Amino acid sequence: MVTEIQQMGSSQRLLERAQSSIRDGRVPAKIYNDPEIFELEKERIFARAYIYLAHESEIPDIGDYVVRYIADDSFIVVRDAQRKIQILFNCCGHRGMQVCRAEMGNATHFRCPYHGWTFKTTGALVGVPAAKEAYGDKLDKAKWGLRPVPRWDVYNGMIFASLDENAPPLTEYLGDMTWYLDLVTKRSEAGLEVVGAPHRWIVDANWKLGADNFIGDAYHTLMTHHSAVDLKLAPGDPKFAMYGVHVHAGNGHGLGMISAPPGMELPPFWGYPEEMVQSLQRSYPTPEQVAVARRINFLHGTVFPNFSVLNVMIAKDHRSAPTPMLTFRVWRPVGPDRTEVWSWFLVERDAPEWFKERSYQTYVHTFGTSGVFEQDDTENWRSITRMAKGLMARVHELNYQMGMDHLSLDPTWPGPGEAYPLDYAEANQRAFIRQWLQYMMNEI
Repeated sequence: MVTEIQQMGSSQRLLERAQSSIRDGRVPAKIYNDPEIFELEKERIFARAYIYLAHESEIPDIGDYVVRYIADDSFIVVRDAQRKIQILFNCCGHRGMQVCRAEMGNATHFRCPYHGWTFKTTGALVGVPAAKEAYGDKLDKAKWGLRPVPRWDVYNGMIFASLDENAPPLTEYLGDMTWYLDLVTKRSEAGLEVVGAPHRWIVDANWKLGADNFIGDAYHTLMTHHSAVDLKLAPGDPKFAMYGVHVHAGNGHGLGMISAPPGMELPPFWGYPEEMVQSLQRSYPTPEQVAVARRINFLHGTVFPNFSVLNVMIAKDHRSAPTPMLTFRVWRPVGPDRTEVWSWFLVERDAPEWFKERSYQTYVHTFGTSGVFEQDDTENWRSITRMAKGLMARVHELNYQMGMDHLSLDPTWPGPGEAYPLDYAEANQRAFIRQWLQYMMNEI
């Protein structure tokens, strides 16, 4: 055993082993807490994939900005004087100082606090203190502005960016997942809006665990969230999350959609108010999306690598009626065993004010920073990360085989992708790891 543990020590051997084992649904535990793997992830995934940064509604007016991150890199997402979105590396070209120190605000210019170099919201360098005395006429300001992110685009108000100038177009990257993102982003002609600043907190866990949980782990609700059933915050059947579909949407993206358990009546369309249901019926691009939304009460999914969506109908406490709420998530990696969780609450702009308030309160109580479901989940991820740190984790493998031998694709499913007629499955998790491995082995 000692020799075997020693032989499993390198990250390259670990990746090669994962490539082999994932074929029959086994994953080395060590990938969830390994410093070498983490450094490779930053270079090979976060330097190349599209990463969610912000929603357009967070910067509605000229000069509005937010500071966001791709792994270790800081970016200013700002609406310039022509109302165009700019995404600028938050680093001065003079000495590398972080230019914008506030996380959000409104500005006509950004001034470096070290030496005072000043930049327009387009990133152009327009001010250098004592420029004539210090540089004469030799400083070419046009060459020293804030560097723009190499690639970025917006889909239904969602702003994604990539550090890879050769990245494919965003819609190609999202692929079939756009059909499912439409379900939560096109419910109204007015679109979504972010309410308040995103919640942020640090979890002593590997970033992949949150992405894995949201992409397809409906199975954990049976044990982890059983107390929610007992407290009547969730449907009364402890296996409620089983009754749905599990969809692999390609490119490592996936989601699950859950309906009412057999014999139980739940409102269609997540339980949204009638006026919002009428709006989505007008707004959805296809009648098939209307038909799918009609049967949904819970939707959870992940866009590879670290952007997740959760749209659920749930009660904020045992005295309240279930209310739908929508949250976006980013699992920002800050260490092999450390993740900064970003959580946004969103709602349709034209939703009734009473509903916006009720939905927000539901979010805070259930999936906010100290929400009851959030506490359940993060304790699991912290424990897994701790177990993945030791020597035995080098040889220990995790079982990702759910649904491999007994679930067949649903030929009647009206949407794109590969759909399984049960949300107790791990096809999405296996697809996520395969995509992760392709990036990590430089095969994409």
